[in-house]
Parts: sequence; structure tokens; C-alpha cells
Amino acid sequence: MRLPEVEEFGTRLSAAGWVTDLLVAGSLATGDWIRGVSDLDLVAIVDATPDPARIREAHAGVDPSLNLGCVYVTADQLPDLGAEHPTWTHGLLVRRILSGVTRAELVRHGYPVFGREPADLLPPMTENDIRAAARAELTGYWAWAARRPRLFLDPVLADLALTSMARGRHALAHGTLLTKSRAVDRAAAPPWLIAQLRSRRQGTPAPSPRLRTAWLAWRDTTRTVRTARTAHGPRPGAG
Repeated sequence: MRLPEVEEFGTRLSAAGWVTDLLVAGSLATGDWIRGVSDLDLVAIVDATPDPARIREAHAGVDPSLNLGCVYVTADQLPDLGAEHPTWTHGLLVRRILSGVTRAELVRHGYPVFGREPADLLPPMTENDIRAAARAELTGYWAWAARRPRLFLDPVLADLALTSMARGRHALAHGTLLTKSRAVDRAAAPPWLIAQLRSRRQGTPAPSPRLRTAWLAWRDTTRTVRTARTAHGPRPGAG
């Protein structure tokens, strides 16, 4: 799926001369991107860590409603799974890793806005690599969130938790990626909540009971995290 706004952003970065490759990951890569709902997940490859002012300048004027985020990864740090990189997300510049799930999205579904193909920059992602990436997210951020039940009172986080848990369970079981739209139908939630999740995923407001939804999302998260912790699969790259 190609998007004019992303192509325009790519033209801006290419002309600036300090980005060698701009890659598309996330829902835009998998064909599941929905305007007004989905984020845009990009990965820029650079020769040297850019000055923060350069990154802010690159994102200046980009429509905030696009939720265009970009991880800026130096080529020499690309093989380092634990390295943190400058990351533009929701109008802020932070430091984050290039997650295993994002790497899988790039290798399996990603494409360049300009520069090299993702498969020319990253090693293949086996089914066991995808399982390991899902396990890392579940036992990392989501385990942290599960210890903080009040976080799930945020309706956006509750929705994200329910779809992320469905995606995580699928990855652990099958070693493949599941889109957010498909994950909605596999959420561990009653039919009325799945219907509301589906409406929101399609961009149609459908409020859910806040406390009930928070409890269901937190319960699902704690159970899925517990399963991920006890599911000891083969090491990454083993199959």
C-alpha cells in the first residue's frame, strides 16, 4: 500500500541527504492501514546518529493526524537487537529499540520508500524468530503494564491491549504475524465488545463501558503474559 504523504516525506528525507534508506513497516506494510485510525510506522537508515534538530526539522509540517512515526537507525547498529535509536512518535523525540515485531514486519511485508529492500538490510525472520519477538513484547512492555491495572482505564490502551494479546497469542502459536483488523475477531472478549472494537478499528465511534472494558483487557493481558513466560520455545534463528 502506497500513500502520497509517505512518498512526500520520503522525498524530503532523500533530498536532505542524511538518510540512506526509508522503509515502511506496520499496518501500511501489511495492507491494514486505515486513515484516521492507524499510525504510520517508518524506519530510516542513517550513516551516523542525526542531530535531534534535523529530525524535528524533517517532521515539521507533517500532518499530526497521520501519526507518522519514524525510528532512525544507524547502519552499524542495525544488527543490535537491544540498541536504542532516536524515534519520532506522536510529536515527541524519544529513544527506543527497533523491536523484533517491527523487524519481522519489515522482512515479511515491508518495502522501501527509497533505498534498499528490507531483506537486503535485515536477516530473514524465521517462525521461531517471530515467536521470540512476540514473547519479548509480551514479557517486556505488556508485563510492565499488567502490573499497573489503572493504565487500562485508558480506552485507547484497553483496545490496544486486547488486539495486541490476540496478535501475541497468534505469533506464539503459529510463528506468523496477524494484522490488527484480524486480531479484533480473535480478541478474548465478549461478542458485544468485539463488535465495538471492530467499529472503532474501522473509524466509527462505538464507546464501551470503561470499567468493564478495562477489567477485561487487564485480565486478558495478565493471562497472556503468564502464558508467554511459560512458553519456552527454540532460540531465535533455530527454525
